[in-house]
Amino acid sequence: MTTESAPYGKAAIPLRATIILVGTLGSIYMISQFLRNSVAVIAPNLAQELHLSASEIGVLASAFFFSFAAAQIPLGIALDRYGPKICMLVCGGIAAIGAVMFALTTSPTGLIAARILMGLGSSCYLMAPLALYARRYPPHQFASLTGIQMGLGSIGTLVATAPFAFAVAAIGWRGTFFGVAMLMVLVTVCVMLVVREDGAAPRFEPKTESFRESLAGLMAAIRTPSVVPIFFMHLVTHASFVLVVGLWGGPYLTHIYGFDLTQRGNMLFAAAVAQVAAAFVWGPSDRLFRCYKMPVLFGAASTALTLGVVAVLGVLPSGWLLLWFILVGALSAYTPVMIAHGKSLFPPHLVGRGITLLNMGTMGGVFLAQVLSGFLIDLFPVTDGAYALDAYRLVFGLQAAAMLAACLVYLLKVRDPWRELHGPPSP
Repeated sequence: MTTESAPYGKAAIPLRATIILVGTLGSIYMISQFLRNSVAVIAPNLAQELHLSASEIGVLASAFFFSFAAAQIPLGIALDRYGPKICMLVCGGIAAIGAVMFALTTSPTGLIAARILMGLGSSCYLMAPLALYARRYPPHQFASLTGIQMGLGSIGTLVATAPFAFAVAAIGWRGTFFGVAMLMVLVTVCVMLVVREDGAAPRFEPKTESFRESLAGLMAAIRTPSVVPIFFMHLVTHASFVLVVGLWGGPYLTHIYGFDLTQRGNMLFAAAVAQVAAAFVWGPSDRLFRCYKMPVLFGAASTALTLGVVAVLGVLPSGWLLLWFILVGALSAYTPVMIAHGKSLFPPHLVGRGITLLNMGTMGGVFLAQVLSGFLIDLFPVTDGAYALDAYRLVFGLQAAAMLAACLVYLLKVRDPWRELHGPPSP
C-alpha cells in the first residue's frame, strides 16, 4: 500500500463522501469491537453455565486476540497486494460465521473455536480503514481520522456493556450473538457498496511482488528505526483497557461488590462511554502538543497510575469506583496518537505492513495479559465461586508495572518525527 497516489495536490474528497465512507467503516469496526469485548458482561454466566475456571475464562477471552494478532502479518501483506476492500469483505464473512458458531455451540472448545473465527474476521477493521485513509487524505488529517474511526468503533465496546446486558436479560447471550452475526452480514454488504477503489477515489493497484519479496518488505518494516521499542508500548496500551472492560471488570464487580448483570453492565458502560468521548479528544492532541510522545506518555502513565490505585487499595467507595472506571476508559483512549506515531516511522511503501505489525503487538499484548491473568487468578482460593480480592489486585498491579516499564522504553528509545513531517508552527 502506498500513499504516493493520495490526492494531496488535487481536489479534496467531498465532505459527503467522507462522511459516508467513515460512517460505513466505523460501523463495521463497531461490530468487531463488540465481539472482542463481549466476554466481560457474560463471564460470570459462562463460568456458571459451563463450569469454567478463571484460566479457562482467560483462554476463552484471549482466543479472539490470539487469532487477531496472528492474522496481522498476512493481513499487512494482503492489504498491500489485494487492497483493503477485498480484505474487509472476506473478513466480514468469517466474523459472521464465528458469531453464529458462538451462538450455537454448547462446549467450551466450541466457544474457543468461535472466538478464534471472530478474531480472524475482525482482524482488518482498523488496519484496512487506516490503509484507505493513508492513501486518500493528507498526513495531517490521519491522526484525526484515526481518532474518529476508533471513537466510532468504541461505540461497539459501549454496546458490549449495559446494552448487551439488557439484550442478554431479554433474549439470552446466544440469541444476541445470532443477531450480531446478521448485523455483520448487513454491514459487510454496505462495505461492498460504499468502498470504491476506482472512479472518484484513487484506484488501488495490486502489487505483483513475490511471496519472498513480501517477506523482505516485512523484515524491512521490522528493521525500521524505533519500531521495536514502540512495539512494546503497543503490547500494553490496549491490553490495559481490555483487561478491565473486556474481561475482569465484570467479575471484579460481581465478586468484590456483589453487582448483578445489570449493575456490572452499567459500570462497564460508563468506562466505554468515557473512552468513546475521549478518543475524539485524543485524536488531534498531537497537533496541540506538536509532537507524538508527550500525549502518549501522559495517557500511558496516567492509566498505569489508575490501575495502581486498585492494586494498592483493593476496594473503593461506590462514588470513587465509578470515577475509577471512567478514568480507565478516558485515559487509555490515546491509542490514535500512538498509531499515528507508528505510521510516521515507516516509508510509504511499508505503511501497510508497518501498521499491521504494530497492531499485532496491540492484540498480542491483550492475548498475553488475558491468558496470564487468568492463570494468576487461579493461583488464589475461590470462595463460593468468587475470585479473591488479592488476585484482582495482583493482576491490575502487574499491568500497571508493565505500562510504566513500556513508558520508560518509549521515552528513551523512540524518535518523534512529528516536526519533520509537519514543519515549524505557522507565524
